Amino acid sequence: MTQPLSDPMPQIVTAGVDGMLVRFADRLSEPANRAALAFRATVESLGWDGVEETSSTLVSTFLRFDPLHLSHDDLRAQLATLLKSQDWYAVDLPQGRRLWRIPAVFGTDMAPQLEQAAQAAGMTESEAIASLTRARVRVQSIGFAPGQPYLGELPEAWDISRQSTITPRVPAGAVAVAIRQFVVFSRPSPTGWLHVAQIAAQLFRPEADTPFLLRPGDDVQFIATEPGALEQMRSDPQGGATSEAIE
Repeated sequence: MTQPLSDPMPQIVTAGVDGMLVRFADRLSEPANRAALAFRATVESLGWDGVEETSSTLVSTFLRFDPLHLSHDDLRAQLATLLKSQDWYAVDLPQGRRLWRIPAVFGTDMAPQLEQAAQAAGMTESEAIASLTRARVRVQSIGFAPGQPYLGELPEAWDISRQSTITPRVPAGAVAVAIRQFVVFSRPSPTGWLHVAQIAAQLFRPEADTPFLLRPGDDVQFIATEPGALEQMRSDPQGGATSEAIE
């Protein structure tokens, strides 16, 4: 395996009566996230009897299974065999990924912490906008709230800390930054992340056939736009966002 770690990885960990977790790292990295996404997609494609649900986190794949149908020992053995079948840290990402281009307002009253984040990254506001809109980032995981993506990795200059205090509330569509990641809030929320941009796209629509706009493995690039233009996009559930298949 190509992932250098102090503890042997990957690890298979029992997660309660009906769960099993495959951990590819103890901290976020591109290879570990790639492995988690690819491993989950492969398990899904195999359709193992007794596995009822799968999901991925930043660096892990979770399986929920029926312990009356599939024992812990048998599932662990299946997982161990699959892990040995290839180098998951270097495998191709799953098929079906999309590139999303999402209009966003950077700074202004809509995203009031751009200046603070830019200073932490050692940039002017205009340099920060240029850097953040050049970045093509991956949806590494969906979590914390329905449809809420964690996107990364950003350039090293954006390895900035979260705030020491909490912002009581950012709106749905807030794009925040810290520790070389974006997080985009699918609903109003308190946060310690720095609010640098705002989108109109609705990330979570429970009434839709596909409630989550983004999927783990998708790529995202934010496109700078003006506040007036963004307001006009709010009538569109996708908030002006467009997507194309990644070959």
